Amino acid sequence: MLKYFNIFIIYTLSTLTTFATDKIIIAHRGASGYLPEHTIAAKAMAYAMGVDYIEQDVVMSKDNHLIVLHDHYIDRVSDVQTKFPDRIREDGRYYVIDFTLSEIKSLNVTERYYFDEKGTKNAVFKDRFPLFQSYFKIHTLEEEIELIQGLNKSTGGDVGIYTEAKNPSFHLSEGKDLSKAILETFKRYGYEDQRSKAFYQTFEIDELKRVYNKILPILNIDVKLIQLMGKSDYYKKVTTIEGLKDLSLYAYGIGPSLNMIIPNNSKDSILGLSSLVEDAHSVGMKVHPYTFRQESPLALTYATNYENLLDIYFNHVGVDGVFTDFPDLTVKFLMR
Repeated sequence: MLKYFNIFIIYTLSTLTTFATDKIIIAHRGASGYLPEHTIAAKAMAYAMGVDYIEQDVVMSKDNHLIVLHDHYIDRVSDVQTKFPDRIREDGRYYVIDFTLSEIKSLNVTERYYFDEKGTKNAVFKDRFPLFQSYFKIHTLEEEIELIQGLNKSTGGDVGIYTEAKNPSFHLSEGKDLSKAILETFKRYGYEDQRSKAFYQTFEIDELKRVYNKILPILNIDVKLIQLMGKSDYYKKVTTIEGLKDLSLYAYGIGPSLNMIIPNNSKDSILGLSSLVEDAHSVGMKVHPYTFRQESPLALTYATNYENLLDIYFNHVGVDGVFTDFPDLTVKFLMR
């Protein structure tokens, strides 16, 4: 297996491409359109595709290790149900925080799946990597940073990290300060100021304020902060002009869902356009929306294909970067 993985790395790095643009490409969970999300293989492939940043979603284990995983649940990308059937909580889920790092590393990882009414596992994206094929494991934030920094050294690249604290308030309720642990790791690996190739992001409004007002001063660092947001009433107070002005005092930018910029059912990409991007730019913030997928145009009435979707957001809406499952297609688009 190690020989196979080394060959994979050598092959993909041979395709490494760099290009100059003021737009940035963030590999969403790695090259997750091609390999299971948040695996080392997906991150290495994304790096080789020429991205600017690679995203890490981070949660915490029982023994306080920072785990790269999209959810604080572990039961939609692994075989945890068969290996630890007794760890299920009353809500029917398996929580990362109930497992040690050693236990987490014993799990096999696969493409994201859901259970149908018969209890059968089905891939969320049926045309992506097959369920439970090959060999993938869960890794830590430290391991991923060392991969990226190691590849930066060996290839002469300059790829950054774009790290999300997942459900930090949940972790605090369990006695674990996820955000502080992430930012301590940033500092330990040299990400300490606004020039560093590192972003910290979260969906929680109060948590981003706490990071800015308390954690960054304690650690004596000043990294770029991003307020993630979705289309819900919770974010109304930070998406008005006044709200964005206040947000800009401590946030470098925002990471909105696509439907906050253009409604999914819009018949015309321009007529359906909200003022969010323009408003954020007017107060000096960058905008990095999520998530750009090759499958996205199937659910959107205003885009005919993936290239058209990118054209709308980069060239008409004017976003500053995108989170994408398909880094190679996005690099190709920006290189035209």
